[in-house]
Amino acid sequence: MWSDPVADMLTRIRNASAVRAGEVKVPASKVKVGIAEVLKQEGYVLGYDRIEDTRQGILRIQLKYGSTGEPAISELKRESKPGCRDYRGIENLPRVLNGLGISIVSTSQGVLSDRQCKERKIGGELLCTVS
Repeated sequence: MWSDPVADMLTRIRNASAVRAGEVKVPASKVKVGIAEVLKQEGYVLGYDRIEDTRQGILRIQLKYGSTGEPAISELKRESKPGCRDYRGIENLPRVLNGLGISIVSTSQGVLSDRQCKERKIGGELLCTVS
């Protein structure tokens, strides 16, 4: 049993990118699907799909690499932790790599990127930063 399933997902993605794997499989949940959707929309992964099984299902994420084989995700950092939640308003969202990276935020309207949060003018729990 994990105390932080989101951190487990991010670690699996980091590890799969390090060994240049084509895809990574993680146990599915609504928040993890939301994170995968944001990563797909922002161009950090090729895509994802959900495989149904007898339990909670499996989320299969296809990783993206550059023309020379470098991973599209260079850094994936968990910000809000179960022991210390990090809630931010839109004015306090971090600017990752001076705007080249993204922050992923869990809001009342679902899991969104920092750009989408600024468009909709809502804040929430800062899940992770991606660069």
